[in-house]
Amino acid sequence: MKTFTAIAGHIHTATGQPFVALSTCRIIGGDINAAFCLEGFAAPYFVKLNRADLLPMFQAEFAGLQAIAATDTVRVPRAVLSGTANGQAYLVLEHIVFGQAKRQSWHTLGRQLADLHRQPQAYFGWQRDNTIGSTPQPNAASADWLAFWRDQRLAYQLQLAASNGYRGNLQRLGERLCANMGVFFAGYRLLPSLLHGDLWGGNVAFDQQGTPVIFDPACYYGDREADLAMTSLFGGFAAEFYAAYQEHWPLDEGYAVRKILYNLYHILNHLNLFGGHYLSQAENMIALLLAELA
Repeated sequence: MKTFTAIAGHIHTATGQPFVALSTCRIIGGDINAAFCLEGFAAPYFVKLNRADLLPMFQAEFAGLQAIAATDTVRVPRAVLSGTANGQAYLVLEHIVFGQAKRQSWHTLGRQLADLHRQPQAYFGWQRDNTIGSTPQPNAASADWLAFWRDQRLAYQLQLAASNGYRGNLQRLGERLCANMGVFFAGYRLLPSLLHGDLWGGNVAFDQQGTPVIFDPACYYGDREADLAMTSLFGGFAAEFYAAYQEHWPLDEGYAVRKILYNLYHILNHLNLFGGHYLSQAENMIALLLAELA
């Protein structure tokens, strides 16, 4: 309880409102951080905890939530503060009680995500590096999307895979893909969009009024198709979501192939995080993309 007592004091300082920690409740879910609901006399807070050396991960998430909130498009939990207490890093967010999607909820999310992506940005990359899961995600600013995706996304994950023992065919295929991926962008005009960056079904919910909420971002400025592509992984979103996005901002016809290229990044990351059962999926995705070059 010492950690939460210290965090309660930091909340008081950050908000200017008295807050005393009365109880905590462990929230199940997530593979990386411990999560809790911190109760007090005022409104409860959602708190993530991890090792003190992982504070930069929480600081980057804090910045991402603030960046999305500033667009006034799709709801995210209000970021309260991050810091360290009693030898642990923490992130404090607004606690949202989730409910069920209503009739228009997925349609609303599709429209709101298109609005988020329409916010003009000056470059590809972001203000700081962050993480995708627990994997470092480099975000050095670039004017060249092709170079950014090749070097800071695919090649970076392939290098991690090699260091994790996944060499041989994966690396041969990956090198060939990285050397030739420009063909997938021929005639495609894109501008930097603010991306959530980790937009799968586990990072989307709806409040008790059915309003969409997205959370756990890995933000950067990039091609909006990269966000859309990830929504199709691990079960996908409701059909109403895609119809609303298309209606609000139609996708380029080349998206069907680029979707594989963008999702390859996440499958490689899962290979590096969770092990070899993702190896054949990664190799098959690269083979599909290379077949498009023939």
